[in-house]
Amino acid sequence: MATISLTGLRARGYHGVLTSERVSGQVFLVDLNLDVDIAQAAETDDVAATVNYAEVAAVVEALMTGTPVNLIETLAVRIADAVLADFARVRAVTVTVNKPQAPIPSDFQNVAVTVTQQRDA
Repeated sequence: MATISLTGLRARGYHGVLTSERVSGQVFLVDLNLDVDIAQAAETDDVAATVNYAEVAAVVEALMTGTPVNLIETLAVRIADAVLADFARVRAVTVTVNKPQAPIPSDFQNVAVTVTQQRDA
């Protein structure tokens, strides 16, 4: 088993509770860790035997820029669900949705939610 990491996937989305977030949007960043059995891929050196991370990025970006949700918690779960549904080789996924421009009246760097989901055995 190995972990494929895709970090800092950046896209503009319109997620949030406030009307201003839905109208103006903001940049979201997503980090993913995919648990994958890479033995066959390493042996054959064939991309078809692993997870194509460009395809994963496209699925995640579509969710980031797609239908708005109120909570980044919801977005994180939807991303995890989609990765498990679309990529059979992924045994487990950890998704972190970062919202560095969250409308918080305090000095802060980032707000993030992390979820981990596993494929049913």
